[in-house]
Amino acid sequence: MLISVWTSAVFAVVALAWGLAAGSQLIVFDGLYSFASVGLSLIAVLALRTARKGPDERYPWGREAWEPLTVVVKAAALAGLSVYALVGAIGEILAGGRDVSVGWALGYGIVATLAGGAVSVVLRRRSRAGGSDLVRAEAVEWLGDTLLSLAVLAGFAVAAVLVGTGRADLARYVDPVMVALVSAAFLPVPAKLVVGAFRELLAMAPPPHLQARIRAVVRDVERSYGFTESFVRASKVGGRLDVEVEFVVGDDSTAQTVHQFDAVRADLEERFGELGRLISMSVGFTADRRWAM
Repeated sequence: MLISVWTSAVFAVVALAWGLAAGSQLIVFDGLYSFASVGLSLIAVLALRTARKGPDERYPWGREAWEPLTVVVKAAALAGLSVYALVGAIGEILAGGRDVSVGWALGYGIVATLAGGAVSVVLRRRSRAGGSDLVRAEAVEWLGDTLLSLAVLAGFAVAAVLVGTGRADLARYVDPVMVALVSAAFLPVPAKLVVGAFRELLAMAPPPHLQARIRAVVRDVERSYGFTESFVRASKVGGRLDVEVEFVVGDDSTAQTVHQFDAVRADLEERFGELGRLISMSVGFTADRRWAM
């Protein structure tokens, strides 16, 4: 997260200065995007540290809800910035376009694409290695920034060709058109982040692949101890999985006493540990399935 913060700060300063020098609204938008990322990433760092403090009297179930809440704030801010850029670009197109220093713009496109791609790869690798959802959101954000930089490079390559062929009048439209296209194309990214974060804030079921792994673990334990049936309820909040398991105990089940039930809980906890997430687990046993449903 701190890698993202410091890199965003450098990007913001360089892009704003470079964009003003080149007269490019697209590069300025890239700088504003990076500038917004600095503040949002700092908020994310604070949220992540807060989430990892664990439960206490004030937060008996833990603070993991701060993670999806922060993702919602980050996504909403980025969506607002994209809408602002889209409206401004349309206004410039209607006003006749904008003159841009193509050489400077091409140079920025190359530097920004390479640097953004490197940071995006680092964050994606960290997120796949068991990082927080905030790190995953940060990786998505940097991927969007890299695509924006790539669009800058492609757009100004087109502008350079137009200027070289004597069509500078058309080259004036490249910058605002690219801003409009990129900002419109990027809008689904924060929308997807908001949907996923709201699912967690509303304690909805985790993603299907995670549900399948949880159910597979419970079924294995059910078969191992000869339970009649099992019921699973699960939700995901930030980096924590809340799992409630109810086993229906039959006359032939190998676990019948309190001590044996505790052994089943320990077995289940160990198997859930292979999921690589913080697990908040509640396990119940009953001989009457109506209490488990």
